[in-house]
Amino acid sequence: MPPVTADAVEEAARRLAGAVQRTPLQLSARLSEATGARVHLKREDLQAVRSYKVRGAYNLIAQLSEAELARGVVCASAGNHGQGVAAACRELGVRGRVVVPRTTPRQKRERIAALGGACVEVVVVGDVYDDALAATREEAERTGAVVVPAFDDPRTAAGQGTVACEVVEQLGRAPDVLVVPVGGGGLLAGTGTWMRERHPGTRLVGVEPAGAASMAAAVAAGRPVPLVDVETFVDGAAVRTAGAVTLPLVRDSGAELVVVPEGRVCTEMLRLYQVDGVIAEPAGALASAALGSVVAVEPGQDVVCVLSGGNNDVSRYGEVLERSLVHEGLKHYFLVQFAQEPGALRSFLDEVLGPDDDITRFEYVKRNSRETGPALIGVEVARPEDLAPLVRRMAETGLDVERLEPGSQVFQYLL
Repeated sequence: MPPVTADAVEEAARRLAGAVQRTPLQLSARLSEATGARVHLKREDLQAVRSYKVRGAYNLIAQLSEAELARGVVCASAGNHGQGVAAACRELGVRGRVVVPRTTPRQKRERIAALGGACVEVVVVGDVYDDALAATREEAERTGAVVVPAFDDPRTAAGQGTVACEVVEQLGRAPDVLVVPVGGGGLLAGTGTWMRERHPGTRLVGVEPAGAASMAAAVAAGRPVPLVDVETFVDGAAVRTAGAVTLPLVRDSGAELVVVPEGRVCTEMLRLYQVDGVIAEPAGALASAALGSVVAVEPGQDVVCVLSGGNNDVSRYGEVLERSLVHEGLKHYFLVQFAQEPGALRSFLDEVLGPDDDITRFEYVKRNSRETGPALIGVEVARPEDLAPLVRRMAETGLDVERLEPGSQVFQYLL
């Protein structure tokens, strides 16, 4: 199997010409104003499959022998890679199966089936990507189908690295900073290898979700290590174990690895939608979410953030908004023990709520023979600094009040 080199990435770019879209590189007025830099978004969400994953999938499948093509292909996917494989299978007339975990949004599953048509079957297995990966390997051993890895294959990484080639061509020069999202590391491995060989002066930053930072764990350990717990909200980057192929490539690229809280990702998703008119999935907003919060850039620099995907289910925006408000310190939850007597709630509203506070959730346990009963109360404040006086007023009432802290086990049931 050929190694990932700058030459391999450039060969992949020639192979993909006409098969995948050359996505726009757009200046972001919002992010440029916020940072003082010239911030560009590489709009991979505008691919026909709405993510960059088609680059790696097509590059691998197009290099298979006739005998391998005849056996068909199989892949594990959190959603986007499966769409890339499905599109490549249909284009090349190859039979394929795409195995996804149950956490993959329905919208992505339906898109895989639509893109693959009669060439592709979608199979649902397990709760996380690694469950789907195990099932994929079993299928390959049983049937002889060729596995098309989402990231952990030199051909996949080289195909995904073609994003960097386009960025430099479109910008007319190498960017000062290139920021890419990281799941298993295929995109960072490919772009990082090409940038290191062709434009070593560019600062490369890989961004992982805080709840699934498998590449950072692998770099620290010197080998891929499975995460004990994985937060699956950023489903396109929720990988339990980083790739064995991608790890040394990422390490040797000199890329910085940073993490971004899922709530911050949600805030960026909303800003992309409300200000820029861009529909990004959680993994798609990872790179730009890092700017200003964890990745500092200098005024006047050319900065490129890869917006990796736009396969977001509109039904998730309620959760996106909730997570964003909690992260920004604008949404808080309390358990309040109320006296079981008329006027208890009215008294609470009059004495505790500030003029700009709003109750957004109220669940009261039905009355029983006890003198007090608990209520779950969600309060939205206008500013983060409004929390302290709210808590103080609660204490002054003499009520038994417990604030539910974000990250606590009980809090998980609210999101």
